[in-house]
Amino acid sequence: MTRALVTGGGGFIGSHLAEALLKKGHGVRILDDFSTGKRENLTFRNHTPSLDIVEGDIRDLVLCQKAMEGVDYVFHQAALPSVQRSVEDPLGSNAVNVGGTLNVLLAARDAKVKRVMYASSSSIYGDTPTLPKKEDMSPTPLSPYALQKYTGEQYCRLFSQLYGLETVSLRYFNVFGPRQDPNSVYSAVIPRFIEALLHRRSPIVYGDGEQSRDFTYIDNVVQANVLAMSAQRLQGEIVNIACGQRISLNQLLGFLKQFIPSERPAVYEEARPGDVRHSLADISKAKDCLRFEPIASIETGLKRTVEFFQKASVKGIEK
Repeated sequence: MTRALVTGGGGFIGSHLAEALLKKGHGVRILDDFSTGKRENLTFRNHTPSLDIVEGDIRDLVLCQKAMEGVDYVFHQAALPSVQRSVEDPLGSNAVNVGGTLNVLLAARDAKVKRVMYASSSSIYGDTPTLPKKEDMSPTPLSPYALQKYTGEQYCRLFSQLYGLETVSLRYFNVFGPRQDPNSVYSAVIPRFIEALLHRRSPIVYGDGEQSRDFTYIDNVVQANVLAMSAQRLQGEIVNIACGQRISLNQLLGFLKQFIPSERPAVYEEARPGDVRHSLADISKAKDCLRFEPIASIETGLKRTVEFFQKASVKGIEK
């Protein structure tokens, strides 16, 4: 049985990925300190003997080495997310996002794993006006988080060149879906909007709402990671993962109000430092290298995500 390690497997993306790998018959080990991930994201663990959990911090090299024992593939999802968090605490986020990533790569190299899939970010492109964003564009990070993710990519590239460790960096574009935390000040925009609408509050928009994003439903990201396990020609490569379409935040609110009718107007506040204006991916490389095709549109993804939060809200009331 192929065994995969998912760092940050208790998180939003990591838990979906771990569950998908288990369904495909892989053994899965999760490494997570549950500082941002949640144990309740892992309810599926009770239904499979092929999952084990190592609780701890990727800043601990010895623990990373232990977690890597007997592993064939590594999906490195663990990070301190959020542009805003990194602006407020660049030192803390750097320790996890750069130092922790280096530990994972060192442990993977020493354990002779077959490939590391690294979760990178479209924030690396910054606010350059050229659209769509292509992997060969010069990075212009606007936040410590973006710079840290770019540094992680470069470490992956170097480990491929220097040590022969196969790596691929997947640049995610604005991932959303079930299990995404809406309650943190650092939460992504879609779960925040949904929670506001469900509880009859005015959604808060930072800026004028005309900034646009290539929102990517979680199933597309999971598919890309699974494809990257066996794809060829990925030695140190960087690949955009998105849908190749964009909508503004104002349009996003319009979509959501089709599923959650609301008369509450949005409240517009000052734009946040480090946020980019427009984001759109060129996914031709993903199609060529991974044979990737988005399997869920933004409309489908929003509908499924709203249904998840509606059910969660009902359960909360019943409790």
